[in-house]
Amino acid sequence: GTLSLYAAFNTKTGEVLGKTATRHTSSEFVAFLADIVAHQPRSKEIHVIVDNLSAHKTKLVDAFLSEHPNLRMHFTPTYSSWLNQVELWFAKIERDMIARDVFTSVPDLKRKPMRYNRKYNEQPKSVQWKYFDPTRRITPDSIITVH
Repeated sequence: GTLSLYAAFNTKTGEVLGKTATRHTSSEFVAFLADIVAHQPRSKEIHVIVDNLSAHKTKLVDAFLSEHPNLRMHFTPTYSSWLNQVELWFAKIERDMIARDVFTSVPDLKRKPMRYNRKYNEQPKSVQWKYFDPTRRITPDSIITVH
C-alpha cells in the first residue's frame, strides 16, 4: 500500500515499461495506458492483458479505450493471474530486488525498482509461445501484458 508499481511487459522484445504511482486508481491506470500507447507505433494494434481490478473497469478507462481503438483490453479470469506474463516479471523483481533490499524512504522505494527495470531492459528476455485460435490470429508481437 506504500507505492504501486505498474509494468507493461512486451512479450516480443521482453522489454518492460515501468512506472510508480502513489495509488492504483483508474486515473493512474489511464496515465499508464497513455505511456504504453506513446511507446508504440501509432497504427500498431496493442493487446493489453489485465486482471479484474476495479480500477481497470471504469468509465475513465472506457473513455480512453474509445479514443484509442487500436488498444484492446483482455481480462484474465479470476484467480488466473499466472496467465498474465507480466506476473512472471513481478515474481522476478520480488525475488531479485524487493525481498532482498532495504528501503529507507518512499523516494528510495520509487527509485530502486526503476533502476532494476532499466538494468533488466539492457538484456530483456522475450516470451516464446504460440497461440492458436482458428477464428482470430493474435500474434505475440501485438500483446503487452500489464499489472
